Amino acid sequence: MESILERYERYTYTSREPVASDPESQGNLSLEYNKLKTKVEALQRSQRHFMGQDIDILSFKELQNLEQQLDSALRQIRSRKNQLIYGSITELQRKEKALQEENNSLRKKIKEKELELSLHEHIDDVETSPSLPSERLPVLNISGSHQSSGTEGEDEEGVMVQVLQPKTPLPPWMIRHMNE
Repeated sequence: MESILERYERYTYTSREPVASDPESQGNLSLEYNKLKTKVEALQRSQRHFMGQDIDILSFKELQNLEQQLDSALRQIRSRKNQLIYGSITELQRKEKALQEENNSLRKKIKEKELELSLHEHIDDVETSPSLPSERLPVLNISGSHQSSGTEGEDEEGVMVQVLQPKTPLPPWMIRHMNE
């Protein structure tokens, strides 16, 4: 246990001491600073070249190298752009398919509603119109030359009577007027 405490104390005291007091570490820091400064300057110069600035001082070989780097970067950019466009197209096609399915289901519902409405209207028409008798209606044919789809016969007085078969759901008063 004591060894653990001793190591803890040594660690805490050494971490509190300033690092800059060691001349070796100061030399390492200045060397590292110079390396980083040189690297930053090279990156800034390279960035200026990529932006098209300060290229008149470059040699032919350096210009070719710069061109290859730019071509490689453009290929990567185009590849990424194509991936994004393809992904967008795929997503839009998926949405289109979903919308078409929804549209088809809505059309089906509309047809069902229209059929339901037409049935209700037909039922309402049948309920509101006077009922047609299930037997044949007698109609007088005065001229005798009028052709009809019914059957003809004579009543007790010798008058020609024509009996029509109901073919349409017309009220009886309309059928009588049509035969006159």
